[in-house]
Amino acid sequence: MKKAIFNWSGGKDSAFALGEVLMKKEYDISFLMTSIAKENRRVSMHGIHESLMLEQAKSVGLPITFLELPELPDMGTYEKHLTSLMREAKLKGIEDSIFGDIFLEDLRQYRENQLQKIGFNAVFPLWKRDTKTLILDFIDQGYKTMISAVDASKLSKYFVGEIITKELIKELPVDVDPCGENGEFHTFVIDTPYFKFPLEVKSEESILKKYPNDNPEISSEFWFCPISLKNS
Repeated sequence: MKKAIFNWSGGKDSAFALGEVLMKKEYDISFLMTSIAKENRRVSMHGIHESLMLEQAKSVGLPITFLELPELPDMGTYEKHLTSLMREAKLKGIEDSIFGDIFLEDLRQYRENQLQKIGFNAVFPLWKRDTKTLILDFIDQGYKTMISAVDASKLSKYFVGEIITKELIKELPVDVDPCGENGEFHTFVIDTPYFKFPLEVKSEESILKKYPNDNPEISSEFWFCPISLKNS
């Protein structure tokens, strides 16, 4: 099998993509990689703390490496840190990097271009899958995930902290992708068919966060649900 890095957000798409990879046994996953803000130790946009990501990795049974970044990094900073980490991985014989992206063409092209510069292949197990079918398959196969954050211009705070079910999918506005592929919402997976144990978590009252933004077409307000382990 080819050695690969798996880009792990902790959310449903990366979890489902990893499930596909593990089932097909085409890749030997060397480690999960997650970007976190160095200052608060949280995953950007998902708002999930490092401790929860470590618990997920423990349940998956794979090591996890954190790409530490400023809370709102510019692209130059992100690319510099990523290139350094990937070059280290390449010295270990790793040449493939796997993502859970579904249909955002510009994002795929960006990933492929950046990785090609350092001799890596970008792999997309879920590419062009129908997102309505995908989320229903996700639920039917026993995956369980919480909504950790929503774009406040697309969804109300009442979706935050909810477990995704078929009933909840029906409640989404028609302009919201069922998988949140356009950034409408983000999730945190608490169980999958390949987890060694489900994560026992608790949630608190949602918080509205505003981000500096000069582009009126891009939302700058997001509702976040603080999530932590029950025994913490």
